[in-house]
Amino acid sequence: MLNKKTVEDLKDLNGKRVLVRCDFNVPLKNGVITDETRIVAALPTIKKLIDEGAKVILCSHLGKVKDGPNEKESLAPVAARLTEKLGKEVVFVGDYNVTGEAATAAVAAMQPGDVVLLQNTRFRGKEETKNGEEFSKELADLADDYVCDAFGSSHRAHASVEGVTKFITAKGGTNAVGYLMQKEIDFLGNAVENPVRPFVAILGGAKVADKLNVINNLLEKCDTLIIGGGMAYTFLKAKGYEVGKSLLDEEKIEYCGEMLKKAEELGKTLLLPVDTVITDHFPDPIDGEIEIEVVDADKIPADKMGMDIGPKTQALYAEAVKSAKTVVWNGPMGVFENPTLAKGTIAVAAALAETDATTIIGGGDSAAAVNQLGFADKMSHISTGGGASLEFLEGKELPGVVAADDK
Repeated sequence: MLNKKTVEDLKDLNGKRVLVRCDFNVPLKNGVITDETRIVAALPTIKKLIDEGAKVILCSHLGKVKDGPNEKESLAPVAARLTEKLGKEVVFVGDYNVTGEAATAAVAAMQPGDVVLLQNTRFRGKEETKNGEEFSKELADLADDYVCDAFGSSHRAHASVEGVTKFITAKGGTNAVGYLMQKEIDFLGNAVENPVRPFVAILGGAKVADKLNVINNLLEKCDTLIIGGGMAYTFLKAKGYEVGKSLLDEEKIEYCGEMLKKAEELGKTLLLPVDTVITDHFPDPIDGEIEIEVVDADKIPADKMGMDIGPKTQALYAEAVKSAKTVVWNGPMGVFENPTLAKGTIAVAAALAETDATTIIGGGDSAAAVNQLGFADKMSHISTGGGASLEFLEGKELPGVVAADDK
């Protein structure tokens, strides 16, 4: 398993400047944070550094920042919430330049245990997203050591994630991962590379294209692969079934056929829906009332679309999870935002909540579903990174993980 230096390996921190890349990409509505999960997830690492007397400099991106720096995507609300959570002032450097004179002055004025939050790293545009040398160096100039605790961004080779580490190394500093990153590496990494068996993987969500390599990689690692969500209909089509107006990835039908064959050859169980909930249109609004009927998976009428797994499939999938020792779940079973079409996702979440297996939820919509449906506290681990956890499950190396120093 990956053996990286962690925040625990940083020594003699009193008075040392430590730059921490967090994932404060939180949802905002009218300037108010609507979900603080990511802020809470960063606290253990920040508190550890404060307790050791480090000068803690935090950085993060927020949003996609398409139109240049703007107040709507400023990290000011995050600084205010962090101040409440830590019970001490977090000095916010609002300068759109991120690492300019204001940042340098704020860091120079720090006492041991102080916390400074820099402005949104994406305000530096392509210098951040294209891993610019100059911006990477400016970030490193503010610190002695660096900690990456932003798993949700660790699959991107950005200046604040990867570039900065080279300059920290050049000046003799240490690059470590934080507690959150370590937890993600332990759970997701071990689940894929060294799972306690039986190992069941559940993949849902809309598009096969998003999960091509994940399907392929997990088929080789798991004992049972369960397919649900919109992507299931391309698999059903590959079996020769009529799928009506259901979501279909025409270009991936052949691929799905190959995966069915591969599962057979490897002696793996690949489960597809045996019945499906159908409607004649997509709900609008998404949580609006909708009329449904349930049909067998090979009996979808040409003018209807599949929207969720049916009751027989729910029972089948719940049964498959019962005896598992490790379960990884990425992607909902249906249009879970609609109460009528959320039953399949709820059934899978409930089955996971009841098993004594290690249960790992791979970020994104599955994490949202588990949180919304009230099952979060029953899961062993809910990943904070959608794209990052998918790439991890694909077996890819993540730049933010690779960049940390080896033990």
